[in-house]
Amino acid sequence: MNPFSKVLIFGAVLMLTACVSAPTRYDYAHFRTESPRSILVVPVINKSVDVNAPDYFLATIATPLAERGYYVFPVNMVKSVLSDDGLSDANLVHSGDPRRLGELFGADAVMYISIERWDAKYVVLSTTVTVELNYSIKSTHTGQELWSNHQRVVYQPQASGNAGLAGLIANAITAALAKAAPNYMPLAHQANNGAINLKGTGLPAGPYDGLFGKDASDY
Repeated sequence: MNPFSKVLIFGAVLMLTACVSAPTRYDYAHFRTESPRSILVVPVINKSVDVNAPDYFLATIATPLAERGYYVFPVNMVKSVLSDDGLSDANLVHSGDPRRLGELFGADAVMYISIERWDAKYVVLSTTVTVELNYSIKSTHTGQELWSNHQRVVYQPQASGNAGLAGLIANAITAALAKAAPNYMPLAHQANNGAINLKGTGLPAGPYDGLFGKDASDY
């Protein structure tokens, strides 16, 4: 095989690799048409074994949405109003018609989130902490999904670099502490940032952001 042929093959392999690894750009046609100004975040569905996960997570989601330029209804107020209206069960809220929620709150869109994983697993002197979430925004005018995202963030505490028995003991202690009191909040913040702010798959700038209407090339 001559050198020129090798270059062509190598170039083709690089192009194929680029095509496979390139992230899929989200289709924002419906989102742009609706152009929501306000987002209602409803109680999350919890598929993890941690009963406190929904409350912890809800404390992390309003700020990044507001910083992206959207009005966000206070999550605790939303939870209270839904409970008074007989909608205290998150599964029931998620399976309902978003247009009903729009009438109740006057919101343009509803954000639904499910916690797929919120756990810490101990395996051979190490602990892996995982937060996995599904996000979806639906129109309160049509009920149609405008945007969706999936995030999975994994953290494993840094093992000790010491060799021998001392290193094993240090690693065991680090893993035990992470398993006993895992800190999920930084992972939740990281997941929200990836879902909301990543160009091409996140949310376009909202009407209360200076970039509103100017970031079409990124979304």
